[in-house]
Amino acid sequence: MPPRDSYPDGAPCWADLTTPDPQAARAFYGQVMGWEFEDLGPAMNGYTMCRSGGRRVAGLMPPPPGGEGMPSMWNVYLAASDVDAVYGRVAAADGKPVMGPHDVPGAGRMAYAFDPAGASFGLWQAGGHTGAELVGEPGAPCWYELETSEGAEADAFYRTLFPYEQEQIGDGREFDYTAWKVPGGGDSPVCGRHRTGTSEPRWSVYLAVPDADAAAEAVQRLGGQVLVDPFDSPHGRMVPCADPAGARLTLCRLP
Repeated sequence: MPPRDSYPDGAPCWADLTTPDPQAARAFYGQVMGWEFEDLGPAMNGYTMCRSGGRRVAGLMPPPPGGEGMPSMWNVYLAASDVDAVYGRVAAADGKPVMGPHDVPGAGRMAYAFDPAGASFGLWQAGGHTGAELVGEPGAPCWYELETSEGAEADAFYRTLFPYEQEQIGDGREFDYTAWKVPGGGDSPVCGRHRTGTSEPRWSVYLAVPDADAAAEAVQRLGGQVLVDPFDSPHGRMVPCADPAGARLTLCRLP
């Protein structure tokens, strides 16, 4: 697949891991995902690019100064051609602005916020860095999903930020899922929203692997936790898991 070099507004374009021990994270994801790593050095606060076959697919970083106690977690960024305009709509839609738009030298412009239920998300306006250069293949992200107990409210909030077309999947009661499409994103959804009973709403990342069962074994062997045994779905064989520092993600062998 050719490198991905652009994302339409509203499409998840990047994910990075905040973790207290980046070296341990590199050891874990290097074996589970087959990633290579590029440390961008002190000027970028220890940010590390994760690469698959030489292409940038994700990032990892230590907590910011003063945030040393924050939990290890994956962060998801939504593409925005005008970060300032989108960020300006967050508070008006009952979200919580956290980090106002600012430039990342040579890379782009970013902001950070919480939705009304408390799920954090980033906004990314591409400059030299457009986002993941590979998607939907082993070693790369393959799906992004908002898990929240506030389904309809979440749909309304994000629809205020971006022109999402949200399609109801399931009966909306026992199984309440919406698939989100964006203009310029083609016929396929770019992400989804799953209403769950979780008390910790969050954006989650799915990473593609060539063999889900082998990946599950590697997760356990390397000190992570398999939260649900590998199972088949219409979208592939899934392994919900957590890395050794507790960051949750789902590994997936695509159909």
